[in-house]
Amino acid sequence: MRLPRRLTASVAVSTLAVAALTGCDSDPETGDKTQIVIGADLDASGSAVDYAYTRALQLKIDQVNASGVLGSRELVLRTQDNRSDPTASLRNISTFAADPAVAAVIAGSCGQCVVDSAKTINDQRIPTIALAAADEVTTPVQSRRYVFKLGPNSTDSVAAMVAELTRKKTKSAALLYADDLYGRAAQKKMVEQLKAAKITLSGNRSVKPTATEISQTVGTLTDAGPEALVVLAGSDLATLAATSAKAAGFTGSVYFDAAAAGDLFLPQAAASATDKTTMVFTQILAIDDVIATTPAKAARKQWFRDYTARYGSYSGVAAFAADAVELIADAVAKVGGDRQRIRDVLETSQTDGLAGPIRLTPDNHSGLMPQALTLLVARSGRWRLLS
Repeated sequence: MRLPRRLTASVAVSTLAVAALTGCDSDPETGDKTQIVIGADLDASGSAVDYAYTRALQLKIDQVNASGVLGSRELVLRTQDNRSDPTASLRNISTFAADPAVAAVIAGSCGQCVVDSAKTINDQRIPTIALAAADEVTTPVQSRRYVFKLGPNSTDSVAAMVAELTRKKTKSAALLYADDLYGRAAQKKMVEQLKAAKITLSGNRSVKPTATEISQTVGTLTDAGPEALVVLAGSDLATLAATSAKAAGFTGSVYFDAAAAGDLFLPQAAASATDKTTMVFTQILAIDDVIATTPAKAARKQWFRDYTARYGSYSGVAAFAADAVELIADAVAKVGGDRQRIRDVLETSQTDGLAGPIRLTPDNHSGLMPQALTLLVARSGRWRLLS
């Protein structure tokens, strides 16, 4: 989904304003703090997901700075627009790496951007937390020593969907997936797990991630009469798939994987078509249904309120960006702005984050645990816990 011009302009102005603050050291006479820069490589002009990341990054940085937890230091966000172009992304990350004021980088939704920049990230030793969905951003870990990932892994998302299909004794399923780095890998895992679960794959089709008309492809899948339609794609494409299936007269169950998560409320025009759709994601998108029985759950509910209070709505992906800032802030509190030591701290980080439990190890740089995922269902145009 392309952003409205006024939102694009807002991002650009905010980015320039923040960038102007960077590069200053603390002044004992004025009380100014040492500024630790976090570089953000995002699609600031065209991605609704990255726009949500931009909002979440700034909100969480403001919260960290206001808390005083960093003492004489403060975090500053510096954003560069990659336009989801790997070449532009590589240029941005190289620029960040060349600036000693930048302690770490947070990369947005473009998985191919991170994969193509992995060698530069490692060679320049700039710790980077990727928010892209593709598992490949952190695998193989031997060539991703400075790259970490937050967000659901396709392996875990697929496993949760197949478990639910099995629980409901589904006999057949059709599969629609985005023809991109994430979609192709998720499709391969889904085919394998459906076969292992003895669920017949009645159809298997890909669509371009930027497609705006997929009715013919969806119709081909639903004409085969599957009991379920499984969609492995981003929010806009998944919603379009559900709408197209409804228009084709499909009466079976529709399933979205975690990549489809977007805003709390579904588009009004698609509310009816997506009703009763099941999605694998974290509890944060249905936080109103969660009882704050632990400090972590209470923190998630507070984050949801804070984000909504500032921006007027909530995006499911926002928690991943906030957790990335929190991990970097925790590392800075321990070791300052030293990149190597920040990387070392990140590699052994364990926390109950806003998205769910996070565990990073030297052998696993993708931190979100499978236990963070649950099943949500669309009811009356918004997401709710399935049970």
